[in-house]
Amino acid sequence: MNKPAPASSRAKSRSLAASEPSGSGRRLGDLAYRRILEGLFDRRVPAGSFISQGELVRLLDVPIQPLREALRVLETEGILKIHARSGIEFLKADMELARSTYQFRSVIERSAARAYAETANLAEITGLLEKHRTLLELIERDGITEAAAITMEDLEQRFHGSMIGALRNPMIETTARRLKNYVDLIRLDVTSTPPRMIRTLREHIDVLEACHRRDTDEAEAALGRHFQAALQRILGMV
Repeated sequence: MNKPAPASSRAKSRSLAASEPSGSGRRLGDLAYRRILEGLFDRRVPAGSFISQGELVRLLDVPIQPLREALRVLETEGILKIHARSGIEFLKADMELARSTYQFRSVIERSAARAYAETANLAEITGLLEKHRTLLELIERDGITEAAAITMEDLEQRFHGSMIGALRNPMIETTARRLKNYVDLIRLDVTSTPPRMIRTLREHIDVLEACHRRDTDEAEAALGRHFQAALQRILGMV
């Protein structure tokens, strides 16, 4: 969603840093990784900007060594580029990144939708359907409230996470988490509106209804339509 992270979330991140054991380099590196992404997604670190490591240390309140480790990881994931002696260049989303990201997600998740339709517990599918329908009714009645926006983000995570989880493939799960970072970056400049959110929910419902019927072909097809429509929304075509 296109809003800064709440102050309470940033305070929680700072308390996590303070509670880390001094010898836990790996955990500090993971924390630095999360801090960098939080800074990017809540716009403290502008997408497409050049910024020095020193500025990032001050801005994100993380030690230099874990920061460097996290920066190297994020460079391999394509989120930024490290320029020797000139700073860190953060990725700025463009149309090509959007097309590539959604094409890749579609390749992975169409197979995932088939697996979910075949193997998911019907009670789980029913629960997701009910939550989607409840939120759809709420947004159609009241528009996008803060609570609705939070619930929508949770349902996005659960919907796509459930599909990916059905493949039971750790490599795909890791790739999907990295793609989610691209999606969040792409959505920074996309305004969420009630019509867009309603279309997204209805597309999710179409997939879930097919899964509930154990219709693997339709589940895959509906998931493909969802990604095609989502990309069109990102590109401002609908």
